Amino acid sequence: MTRHLTALTLALISLVLLSACSGQKEVAAAGAAPPKPIAVETVQAATRTVPAAFEVTGTFAADETSDIAPLVAGRVIATPVNVGDFVKQGQVVCELDHADAQLRLDQTKAQLEAAKAALLQSQSRIGLKPEGTYDPSALPEVAAAKANYESAQAQAKQAAADSKRYENLVATGDISRSAFEKARTAQDTAEAQAHAARQQYEAALNAARQSWYIVENSQAGLQAAKSQLAQAEKGLADTTIRAPFDGYITARPAAAGQYMGLTNKVATMVRIGTLKLQLQTPEQRGAQVTLGMTVVARVSAFPDRDFTGKVTAVNPSVDPASRIFVLEARFDNPKAELKPGMFATARVMLPGGETGIFIPKSAVLRDKTTDSYQVFVVENQTAHLHVVLTSPADNDTVRVTSGLTGAERLATTHLTELYDGAKVN
Repeated sequence: MTRHLTALTLALISLVLLSACSGQKEVAAAGAAPPKPIAVETVQAATRTVPAAFEVTGTFAADETSDIAPLVAGRVIATPVNVGDFVKQGQVVCELDHADAQLRLDQTKAQLEAAKAALLQSQSRIGLKPEGTYDPSALPEVAAAKANYESAQAQAKQAAADSKRYENLVATGDISRSAFEKARTAQDTAEAQAHAARQQYEAALNAARQSWYIVENSQAGLQAAKSQLAQAEKGLADTTIRAPFDGYITARPAAAGQYMGLTNKVATMVRIGTLKLQLQTPEQRGAQVTLGMTVVARVSAFPDRDFTGKVTAVNPSVDPASRIFVLEARFDNPKAELKPGMFATARVMLPGGETGIFIPKSAVLRDKTTDSYQVFVVENQTAHLHVVLTSPADNDTVRVTSGLTGAERLATTHLTELYDGAKVN
């Protein structure tokens, strides 16, 4: 379809030009004498095998673009960068007022010291060293209560054994009943004392455990104070806004004295050491494109220079309205000669070769009225106008992509005096 449109466009332009030239010829015929032949120099169009490629257009885009916003709200006190500056990652882009953040940091530092003191106090109450381990049963009061309980248990066991022995003796009549009753009373008393000692031991152990819970709470309070200190330190650091990567400043709307909210933009940065060229590619080229293909691009800022890149991405979706898809190529840009937003004409290099037609630049005439390129083919001492499509080749020649077969001989001088059908020698 694209070829048919190109051919139709060339045909329409040729028709307009031929009509104009025919008018010139009729005026010349109306004169008394035929026009004299125009002396011209000619050259033969050249053909040679060149790498196969197709031509597309596109726009360069930055490898990375970042709208830098503050992480905390505040008033701007300094903007040490300007548009066009190159900044390194981590370099200061904007500074906000530090006063409030510094006060919060000082407050959390005091709270941290208080939490440390509370922890040491709770540890000292139970005799725990800062780096020691805690065993509730090892506390002196717990150990004393345990020893008293064990002693009471032993006495209760002894009293029970005596009572049992006295019970047997009273049955045989070896001792009196009153002696047995006295032994039973001693057993009951010893068992009651053992039970009381056990309760005292459990109470002391529970109290020791409660003291450890106080230590644990103090440790949790210390960790919370440390977290609050870290947040306060981050809040102070966030008042200094830094570059997220190496790149150039393209916008800096922030100014000293301005209040910046979390949604305000401080600056815009782009990384252009590598650029992406997003090429608008006809859908019929979809089967020819693969990753890694070489792309040769030219921009108007450097009209005679080729920039070489590689295909890095192929959009799998075709726009149903325009029937194109985006082909993305990356270009190294170490000197920042290419800029984001530049329009480029690119050739995507295909495997194999094709025959190209090349002519001198001096054989091409640009018609400003129709914004087209023309050549005059000389045949049988007559100049015939052809409209052609061209692409750059080198400093002295251009490649003709449409309008010639390669067998023509072309005029290279006096092109502005020629017209279709003009006689030449």
